[in-house]
Amino acid sequence: MNETAIKTSNLTKKFSDTIVVHDLNLDIKKGELYGLVGPDGGGKTTVIRMLAAIMDPDSGEAWVAGHSILNEGEKIKEKIGYMSQKFGLYEDLTVMENITFYADLYDVPQKERPERFERLLGFSNLTPFKDRLAGKLSGGMKQKLGLACALVHTPEVLFLDEPTNGVDPVSRRDFWRILYDLLREKVTIFVSTAYLDEAERCTRIGLMHNGEILMEDNPMAVRKSLGLTMIEIRSDQARAAAEFSRKIKEVRSVGIYGDKLHIAVTSPMALENILRDLRMHGISIKGYRQIVPSLEDIFIAMVEK
Repeated sequence: MNETAIKTSNLTKKFSDTIVVHDLNLDIKKGELYGLVGPDGGGKTTVIRMLAAIMDPDSGEAWVAGHSILNEGEKIKEKIGYMSQKFGLYEDLTVMENITFYADLYDVPQKERPERFERLLGFSNLTPFKDRLAGKLSGGMKQKLGLACALVHTPEVLFLDEPTNGVDPVSRRDFWRILYDLLREKVTIFVSTAYLDEAERCTRIGLMHNGEILMEDNPMAVRKSLGLTMIEIRSDQARAAAEFSRKIKEVRSVGIYGDKLHIAVTSPMALENILRDLRMHGISIKGYRQIVPSLEDIFIAMVEK
């Protein structure tokens, strides 16, 4: 049976009178890639900071790698890698000097460094750039260097706070390839993201909104959980079409994606009513079909609910 890597019990954090994280209960097994998914301001960063023993909760408890965040913070820090949204790279140091600095910080034994450094540079594709100043790297390469620094002491649990925010699509794909390589080595990865397409890559996700987990399961199970029919309508007047669609009684939620509407309805029969109403209001329709809801569709439907 898989051992638990991260466990929380009614973890709660307030800022002034605002509850940012409310009664959070997680049970994440060793070797999982767990995605905490939600919009900015939903409490994701606060959760990670508490689990990394950087911030104390107001109530509740959590254990990371078998240690309590309340009184074993230093032991936790030895066993985790933590990459914040603004990871502390030194731009006036080279790639190699940054990695060496973090190795010094974590007391990595000298005899283990050559092989470990070579491996980190290799799997992050930074070997050709090891003498380049960190400040001269692209956004995607900086993220990979940040990850290499966070891994220099071979952590059991890796916390990544929106690691690909603002990174180009190719670099995002490369970054996730590296994460999958780490999974094969049984590293537990806890990643927060606002990108719902990235959440699809996780073994399990928690949809978080206003400090609470709305739903938790593997991505496919979450996508099938809506219990409603999802239809897609294409129109050059998508915003107007969304406005009229929301007034139809069978409609539960509406998401807009360019010229497409994703509409959750209580019955497949509702499609005819929607098409009739839109045409009656002069909305041109380019096409329509029934679809499997995306994670974004689920999230929108749950938040509106």
